[in-house]
Amino acid sequence: MSEGPYIAEAGALIGDPARANILLSLMDGMARTATELAYVAGVSPQTASSHLAKLVEGKFLTMARQGRHRYYRIANPQVAEAIEGLSRIAGDGPTQHRRPGPRDEAMRHARYCYDHFAGRLGVLLANALLAQGCLVRQGDNFFVTESGEEALAGFGIDLDAVRGHRRAFARACIDWSERRPHVAGALGAALAARCIELGWVKRVRDSRTVEITEAGRKGLRDTFGVLLGLKRAA
Repeated sequence: MSEGPYIAEAGALIGDPARANILLSLMDGMARTATELAYVAGVSPQTASSHLAKLVEGKFLTMARQGRHRYYRIANPQVAEAIEGLSRIAGDGPTQHRRPGPRDEAMRHARYCYDHFAGRLGVLLANALLAQGCLVRQGDNFFVTESGEEALAGFGIDLDAVRGHRRAFARACIDWSERRPHVAGALGAALAARCIELGWVKRVRDSRTVEITEAGRKGLRDTFGVLLGLKRAA
């Protein structure tokens, strides 16, 4: 008998197409109702309720009641990391089950990966922070340099508060579309939140994609040297 966690059970929960669609739709970090997730999964509300109960029991999702609605969201960053990892594996797999559409390019350009930026936006931002000497990479993690502490504070990020989160500080998460690392963890979330606060980036409704505003293009260029829409991340 194998030792360690029983991964087949967790794999079976993700492996159902309806449940997989539910999990992917929640990778933007937002909470959604059972009715909304039934539509995403392409199943009846009753079937969706059964799927959601299994995902909550398996600790993939959490549920919160608000009035007469139940809202579901990804349970924690570790679940999001697992789904992102499977997305990378699936990207190398057979294409017969993929459903390309008009959002594919937008997803590759700029999207949320749970609570941090991914796609070209996330990778170019990570590259810029490394090039400017704000971050250094060691294995699967990024570390903030002394000059980076000053630069990130000037950008409006409270690093003491970020380090206070009970999660990884700054992970090097290999992006499924760019195949290069973006900044995940508490620091990645703080960078994304600050860009939203400044109006540099706007969420796209019912999608993981994000739209970079004109102010954002200028701010990302002037602050980090990030040029978007010109070429793929290098």
